[in-house]
Amino acid sequence: MPTWTTRTPNPTATTATPATPTPTTQTRSALARCVEPTGETEFLAEHWERRPLAIERKDPGRYDDLLSEEDVERLVCSGGLRYPGFRLVKAGEQLPSRSYTADIPWRPTSFTGSADVERVLEEWERGATIVLQGLHLTHPEVTAFCRSLEAALGHPAQANAYYTPRAAQGLPVHHDTHDVFVLQIAGSKRWLVYEPSWELPLKTQRYTPELGPPGNAVQDLVLGPGDMLYLPRGWLHEALTSDSDSLHLTVGVSVVTWLDAFRSALEECGDELAFRRSPGGESADELLELFRGRLTPEAVERRAREKLLRTRRPIRDGQLSQLRALDRLDTDTELERRPTVIATATERDGHIVIAFEGKEVVIPPSAAEEAQGTLELDEPFTAGELPGTLDEDSRLVLVRRLVREGLLRISEA
Repeated sequence: MPTWTTRTPNPTATTATPATPTPTTQTRSALARCVEPTGETEFLAEHWERRPLAIERKDPGRYDDLLSEEDVERLVCSGGLRYPGFRLVKAGEQLPSRSYTADIPWRPTSFTGSADVERVLEEWERGATIVLQGLHLTHPEVTAFCRSLEAALGHPAQANAYYTPRAAQGLPVHHDTHDVFVLQIAGSKRWLVYEPSWELPLKTQRYTPELGPPGNAVQDLVLGPGDMLYLPRGWLHEALTSDSDSLHLTVGVSVVTWLDAFRSALEECGDELAFRRSPGGESADELLELFRGRLTPEAVERRAREKLLRTRRPIRDGQLSQLRALDRLDTDTELERRPTVIATATERDGHIVIAFEGKEVVIPPSAAEEAQGTLELDEPFTAGELPGTLDEDSRLVLVRRLVREGLLRISEA
């Protein structure tokens, strides 16, 4: 019967076979949900990293499955929010967190930075925007949406929500150092967009007044419920509410640049003796040629994907029920790959190594064909339907392990 292990990823791997989430009604491409009716291919060719895209839909409720006004009200009024999971900003200034949070005594440790609900509501009435931060870490629906966007674009995604009271402004003119999808959930907000002062700025290249004021707005639009605005990093913008409260979700994409690719490639050069020598009078041509060999499209894509997989947090909705359902699993139980899993299978020393969400599951050669099958089948399947020659008991050992690790899930559970 096969055995395998789970361990910290090893960067030396070959023969990669990527597996990306299978689209369903609930988890169809997040990129498509953002840019429709513009096609994904058209968006990537004409807008991505190039120019803004605004889409008016008049489609209230389009993004309510991700986050709604009711969700925000429940979160804010429950008293369960804690800094820095939320913050307040007003007219471009961050309010001191101590003015609207409190520490709740508890043993063995106090709940620090807890929302003082009355103070938060008072500040919101006075024009402060409530910012819910890092929703890709805490809100399952937004987490799944970001994971789908990562699968489509190949870059890490993050999400904040901004709930701004009527006739208020949260942030002044600024640019972001990541690409942004603004999803208007409720109410309306006016957006003024200006040409960039920095084109595709790095994270350290922030907008400052020294760069000069923005010129004339190139776009002046009002986003309503269901509308979307895409802004490449560097495009200056500001937002103003109207006579209605406004809730929008900002999904940021931290693009892996060529500068990142060069840095990653250079880090790998440490295994070359020539790079470990002290600089002398010899020519650097040999080093440049070695370095060039690590910048092939395949190598650049591999490193970016490995880093993405290494840094993704697990998404395990329903996993307690999954663990209990293992008791009933047999070769006829319907299974499916979790739609939020981005995985890569590589061959190493004859074993199949499945990497996802910061870990590796090592599969012995005897179960390689069945393991590959779990990544290649897009429709639900049973252990008995997997390719390969494993006996029934060994197939069940394999799929039980992959359910425990979070790669697969039992459909009925």
